[in-house]
Amino acid sequence: MTEPDLQLVLGGLSRDALREALAGEGVALNPYAEMLLQYSELDDRTEQTIRVTRRSVAELGLPEGGTLPQILTAAAAAGLRPCPLRTGPFLRLALMGQEQAPDAVLSAGRAPTGALHVLSVPLSEDHEVPKGFYLRVVDGTVWLRGYRCDDEYVMPPESQLVLQVPEAGEGS
Repeated sequence: MTEPDLQLVLGGLSRDALREALAGEGVALNPYAEMLLQYSELDDRTEQTIRVTRRSVAELGLPEGGTLPQILTAAAAAGLRPCPLRTGPFLRLALMGQEQAPDAVLSAGRAPTGALHVLSVPLSEDHEVPKGFYLRVVDGTVWLRGYRCDDEYVMPPESQLVLQVPEAGEGS
């Protein structure tokens, strides 16, 4: 995603059609993304245009990094808010030209380099349930991945987040 905000249209597709669109573009999914794609939040076919922006954890005022609860609080203080869960798959389709990640490590118990984490409100407090999606390109493969973390995990300050920018007049 380039630095300017991005207008993104969500919806208009059934869950199955969304999965077909991802597969048709060659998007790889990890098991956590597969789990997230099963949630009813993705059944909403109503078209909605949102504006998203990218910020690092440090740019949200957390220079040492932050936990998911701290990041959600910092985003709200910055006038930004979490994205709807369905943002992840639609953003993946919109950003097929994302840059290659600087390393090929797919799972290391840490925030992956070169990833865009789509910040959304967790579906569950259960740490076994994925918290949201992230976008990454590894060795030429375009990924939509889900991630898990607990409320103690500190996301590094350089981690890149995608957040929703409220429209003028909307509360954050």
